Amino acid sequence: MQDIAFPDQGIIQLLNSIYPVSRETILRLSLFEANLRQWQVKTNLVAPSTIDAFWSRHVADSLQLLAIAPETRHWTDIGSGGGFPGLVLAILMQQVEAQLETETSVRLVESIQKKCAFLRRVGITTGVKVEVHNLRIESASKQLIAAEVITARALAALPKLLELTDKTIAGKRRALFHKGREYRSELEDCHGKWNFDLVVHQSRVDAESVILEFSNVEKLKS
Repeated sequence: MQDIAFPDQGIIQLLNSIYPVSRETILRLSLFEANLRQWQVKTNLVAPSTIDAFWSRHVADSLQLLAIAPETRHWTDIGSGGGFPGLVLAILMQQVEAQLETETSVRLVESIQKKCAFLRRVGITTGVKVEVHNLRIESASKQLIAAEVITARALAALPKLLELTDKTIAGKRRALFHKGREYRSELEDCHGKWNFDLVVHQSRVDAESVILEFSNVEKLKS
């Protein structure tokens, strides 16, 4: 593996402004970056134009979820791909476990075997507890139900996300979905098909992005 590159002080300040990160967490995230750069050469894990923005774009964006739901201990990330936000959450949960002496879990659901191999490798390299499930989301109801919060980033339009998570975003279970500037149009596409409670959180790293917090999702009868 290539040499580990640690972030500069400005990046660390950015991360800490979103959610406090320990030195051990920075080390694990740096190992994550080293693995990502190595695997990206042969496997398309993130858009090539964004890999140099690993910290300011991918990590900071993922950290926002824990800032929104700091009480959450059990997460399921669908369509985990290159590990955002799922692997970042797993690394942060390791910090939470150490600080609070509490049990946590992070489940990553990914249908592409090569990406699952990458996710498992990062888990081993960083020494974090993470479950990687090589499954289609439609077959992952057990993993979805095990979560307090379900996450997805750059996976699908909102109507499709609600279909994929049908009947699981209910009771105390919520979902946090990263979305870009077209989110209002996607919400319009859900009207008349779904009932839900929604909180819109403005992104702290991209002025044109939001994180949509869904709860009490119910599909309307046609």
